[in-house]
Amino acid sequence: MAGSTFEALDQFLDDYLELPVSGRDGQTRVYRIEDPSAEDGIKIEKITSLAARLAAGGKAPDAPVLDDDEERDLYRLCLGDVYDELLDDGVRWGQFKHVALTSMFWVVADKETAAEFWRTGQQPGKAPNRAARRAQAKHATSESGEASSTRSPASTSGTRAGSPRRGRHGRGGRRA
Repeated sequence: MAGSTFEALDQFLDDYLELPVSGRDGQTRVYRIEDPSAEDGIKIEKITSLAARLAAGGKAPDAPVLDDDEERDLYRLCLGDVYDELLDDGVRWGQFKHVALTSMFWVVADKETAAEFWRTGQQPGKAPNRAARRAQAKHATSESGEASSTRSPASTSGTRAGSPRRGRHGRGGRRA
């Protein structure tokens, strides 16, 4: 075959994610999370897509998508062997959860989405909560000396009429 149109998958897929976590002793350890198996990836997709549907006001399915044990193991599915390493190292709950959710965003979306969550702690594409918006407005006011508003004069809902809407697949490509 003279030249293929497609590169080998291992040339561009991210096979692992490395996340640095500071321990209670002040030392930083880098945890390497391997790409899950196809079976685990499918389970993670099922759980997260159902949760997204329910959060958007959708109807719950008639039959369970996963059994209780599988649902409880979402973090274990996302983290693989690192799940036990994190527990053995005694990381705090907030750190554990942040590592697990970052890994989940990597599995269901891509490395860039995971990196955004890692940096901000916010669900990618989700507007900051009210307290964060107030802190931003207060910071903007203190720097400029003037009051700052995120609403246009004609707006009463706090939304921006001219903002583009992001569809379900509005973020970059998905991992295969």
